[in-house]
Amino acid sequence: MDLRAQIRPAIVSLLLFTLLIGVFYPLLITGIAQLLLSQQANGSLILHNGQVVGSELIGQSFTNPLYFWGRPSSTAGYSYNALDLNALTGSSGSNLGPLSQTLVDTVRERVEILHTLDPDNSLPIPADLVTSSASGLDPDISVAAAYYQVPRVARARDMSENALRNLVDQYTTSRQLGFLGDPHVNVMRLNLALDEIK
Repeated sequence: MDLRAQIRPAIVSLLLFTLLIGVFYPLLITGIAQLLLSQQANGSLILHNGQVVGSELIGQSFTNPLYFWGRPSSTAGYSYNALDLNALTGSSGSNLGPLSQTLVDTVRERVEILHTLDPDNSLPIPADLVTSSASGLDPDISVAAAYYQVPRVARARDMSENALRNLVDQYTTSRQLGFLGDPHVNVMRLNLALDEIK
């Protein structure tokens, strides 16, 4: 059996499938995505005054009392950067289980911070304000988490609570197809709208 007779078709097949699957297919899918879903294909970026300020898909850290706060992140302290291998600021959860004393202490600490900043707030603290998500990058909070923060933000901005509740309602996204998921609020979009109010 001639070895060259077997190697030649193997090399031709390798080159053909490399071009087909490694070049033409990705270009085709990228082109279709750019034509049909350009906003999503480019990262769902949020523009404000012509500047990119974030993405609808990645939570940003807000700690100023003038703003609504997002869900706590396991990558807190660093802004998200998937390419920074030294800081390791990509998506990551804490991997702490429900019986972890570290998790219990962390949640208690977050509850205490919320009580200290808003001692007159008698509403129950929503879980998404004191627990971090699996990815650590949630851009959205529950409607209850947004409503919980209304008194603090209203005081800090000298606004009426009703006006802020109306703003939260305006930026609440309903369930997909009427039954998938829960209503939620994109924190970045809500805070940008808050800054637009004079």
